[in-house]
Parts: sequence; C-alpha cells; structure tokens
Amino acid sequence: MSLKVYDGQGRWRNKTVAFRISPEEDEQLEKAVALSGLTKQDYIIRRLQDREIVVVGNPRVYKALRNQLAAVLEELQRIESGAQLDRDLMDTILLITATMGGLKEEQHER
Repeated sequence: MSLKVYDGQGRWRNKTVAFRISPEEDEQLEKAVALSGLTKQDYIIRRLQDREIVVVGNPRVYKALRNQLAAVLEELQRIESGAQLDRDLMDTILLITATMGGLKEEQHER
C-alpha cells in the first residue's frame, strides 16, 4: 500500500498511473526532467495538464545543463561536416535552448 500524499492544492495523491515507453523515449524524458528541476511526477503532470514548465535555477539544474551540453558537444564533434543531425540530438539542443532561455529571463527579473 502506497502512502497517501497531499499535493499543493490539498488533494490526496493516492492513484497510481503507469505506462510503457521505449528506451529512447525514456532517455528523452529523463533529460527533460533533469533540465526542468522538477520531480518526474510533477513534470509529467504539468505536461499532461498543458501547464508551463518553469525552470528554477539550482545546482541540480546547472549540473544537468552542463552534462547535456557536454554530451551535445561530444556528438557534434563526432559528426562529420555535412552529415545529418540525429533527431534526438536536435530535440536535446532545443530543450537546452529553451531551458537556458528561461534561466536567462529569470536572472534579468532579479
């Protein structure tokens, strides 16, 4: 029996939802979750409800950004000039760009 947990609005979170995804989809989801700074549960719920994902800069987010940027750089160095970019790599670059844009706006508001 799982523990009952209240969400931010005082509702019980006692339902479990499970689904299957491919290893590639899991990798993409893990990247998005790490770059968001949210828990996987909160990230998925916000995406399902079409709510905005607001990235709050913290050491965990910066570490995820650093690791993803290093992986992108490694992949770009591997690609020969004129070669096609992998769709997953483009998705990762777009996700990093959106995350960095959000962090940049957050810093300007301070």
